[in-house]
Amino acid sequence: MSSKPSHRIYQIEDRGENSKPFWREVGVAWSNSDGSLNLKFAVTPHFGEHTIQVRAYEDKADSGEDSTPAPSKNARRK
Repeated sequence: MSSKPSHRIYQIEDRGENSKPFWREVGVAWSNSDGSLNLKFAVTPHFGEHTIQVRAYEDKADSGEDSTPAPSKNARRK
């Protein structure tokens, strides 16, 4: 396992029909040689239904963009 994570983990919180979902970074992940991921959560949701998405890791300082990613085309909507 590399010392630098290869992915970020986000919890996507639905805010209702007329609001954008809130993306909360909740951890990081590392790629394994067999294609699987090791996940390290900074927080763990305790109640309700949650959508978790793993995204390729980019340094926020290097990207020069807003740190909130755009929702995936495959993100589940209620």
